[in-house]
Amino acid sequence: MPALAKFLHLAAALFWVGGMGFVLLALRPVVHAQLAPPVRLALMAAVLRRFFVVVWLGIALLLLTGMHMLVSVGMRSAPLGWHYMLGLGLLMMAVFAHLYFVPYRRLQRAVAAADWPLAGRHMASIALLVKINFALAWFAIAAVILIK
Repeated sequence: MPALAKFLHLAAALFWVGGMGFVLLALRPVVHAQLAPPVRLALMAAVLRRFFVVVWLGIALLLLTGMHMLVSVGMRSAPLGWHYMLGLGLLMMAVFAHLYFVPYRRLQRAVAAADWPLAGRHMASIALLVKINFALAWFAIAAVILIK
């Protein structure tokens, strides 16, 4: 069971972090450079809608497997890096929840209303929050590997 929990935990984290990296470093720059705002913003809203469903599932899996692993070794016995990863992971989840329930919902409404300047501002907010979460993810990875 510990190996399965670790595998599922890593799979969920890799998908979330990899998805953020893809959106930030590959998809968004190309879409921004090549598509007009109405097409670009509608496309990004649709892509994020699909990606965010999987992120929510990944968050649930990360919480379940992470807590299972922590409880199985005991909170006091867990390496310090695990505690940092837990804190950073919870912060990432809070940032994502805010991103989803505030600027992403506003992006959806602005796209539906064809208010492209407003949709662009919400997309910029989303991009900033994703950049923050991407950085936090790398700190969490570093913490669990480097801090014993």
